[in-house]
Amino acid sequence: MTQARKPRLARVVSGVAAGVISAFALSATAQAAYPDKPVRVVVGFSAGGTTDVIARIMAKELTQELGQSFVIENKPGGGSNIATDYVARATPDGYTVLFVAVTSAINQTLYKNVNFDLTKDFTPVALGAKVPNVLVINPQVPVKSVQELVDYAKKNPGKLAFASSGSGTSIHMAGELFKQRAGIDVLHVPYKGSAPAITDLIGGQVQFMFDNMPSSWPHVQSGKLRALAVTTTDRSKSAPDLPTMQESGFEKFDVSSWFGMIAPVGTPPEVIEKLNAAMNKALDKPEVLKAYESLGAVGQKTTPAEFGAFIKSEVDGWAPVVKTSGAKVD
Repeated sequence: MTQARKPRLARVVSGVAAGVISAFALSATAQAAYPDKPVRVVVGFSAGGTTDVIARIMAKELTQELGQSFVIENKPGGGSNIATDYVARATPDGYTVLFVAVTSAINQTLYKNVNFDLTKDFTPVALGAKVPNVLVINPQVPVKSVQELVDYAKKNPGKLAFASSGSGTSIHMAGELFKQRAGIDVLHVPYKGSAPAITDLIGGQVQFMFDNMPSSWPHVQSGKLRALAVTTTDRSKSAPDLPTMQESGFEKFDVSSWFGMIAPVGTPPEVIEKLNAAMNKALDKPEVLKAYESLGAVGQKTTPAEFGAFIKSEVDGWAPVVKTSGAKVD
């Protein structure tokens, strides 16, 4: 190599290095400035549902905390699979995130074909809230405790039916888990939503149901339904006198509807940490906790790693319940 070419090559190498350094600097600056434009928060259910309402409460807080609009985008369909698949394929820059629910963990086993892996195609941000389910029965059923319900079902095999808001929902799976753990022969009757299921439960067409507390509790208070237990490990603040399933003899029976935020895998760690910190800060606000409490929800602060471990435990935990139930969707 001639002496004349050496300086030129040095300049080229130096220029490339400077470009790489500049790119890293711009990337770091962009991440530090995040968010510098509106963020889409995708929800896999229609507006007005529990997932949507809880997501909107959090989106409002993130907008105030981070200075950019967090805009809810509803993409219902496929039991939330359409939204989940959409976000899995989105650019991992933090500007498209998913407000995920327990349904997605169940869907990993329930659906024959899904185009995403909840534990591999996403980076967890934070678990925002849990909503306890409650075991409710028609008051004409002559039982006043979970154990009495089990005994009554065993004395009347095949004669009791439990309702759900649809096959494969967390409400359905809670009933299947109870059926399996109790060793009872009861019929599952799926409905298109909780409202018609509760109507038939009140009317006596079905005998019991595991439902989200917000939709059932007014009927318990009016005497149209009788509550036997909540499905969380701790008693509900909304019903402190109501025992848990665990207290009723069902060890480790922890079935909640839960809601949190995840982002496409590859989203920068700095962005994940910023979102996590903002969500957890929102959960320190009394007004947010009060808004959640009005829905029967309980705020849940986690690190991204804790939420990731929780998601995996939910996917793994629901798989055998779904398989044993025989529920399947193509």
